[in-house]
Amino acid sequence: MIGLYFGSFNPVHIGHLAIANYIVEHTDLTELWFIISPHNPLKLKKTLLPDYQRLELLHQSIRDYHKFKVSDIEFSLPQPSYTIDTLTYLEEKYPNKDFSLIMGEDNLASFHKWKNYKQIIENRKIFVYPRPNSENTIFHNHKNILLIDAPNIEISSSFIRNAIKQKKDIQFFLPERVWNYIKSANLYV
Repeated sequence: MIGLYFGSFNPVHIGHLAIANYIVEHTDLTELWFIISPHNPLKLKKTLLPDYQRLELLHQSIRDYHKFKVSDIEFSLPQPSYTIDTLTYLEEKYPNKDFSLIMGEDNLASFHKWKNYKQIIENRKIFVYPRPNSENTIFHNHKNILLIDAPNIEISSSFIRNAIKQKKDIQFFLPERVWNYIKSANLYV
């Protein structure tokens, strides 16, 4: 089974990678694909780095770990990106693969706003990792929701971006190659 970890990854940080590593090592997933979303319909696009830079940051961060893969599949799909459309495309492209979703617990509160959310939850396992201050929802007890006992990591991409703007040295919040790429390209300043 392949876990699909959707996100803007703007930028990818050690929190994303630690959660992904925990999930792929402590569940029945055989691999995990990072699906870079060019435009999440619930977020503003103007705050994003260009797609190719976020793609490169992800490649830099995972290139030595064989259970992770980076996918730019949503770059060629209509925008804004909807998970159901991406799942449909992946099922057609890889008919012999079994896909599940990975999401933070905070996303369950807005899951009912997702396009065709009922179809997603009825047909896919959803691995949910803990997020601070998340409240129980109607989805918490669904048979396809698998709450993962992963460490609670309170790092966000917005924290990273703001710290860089403030000229803080946050190199230990990012994989070394990502930090070096951000510095050399003068990103987020």
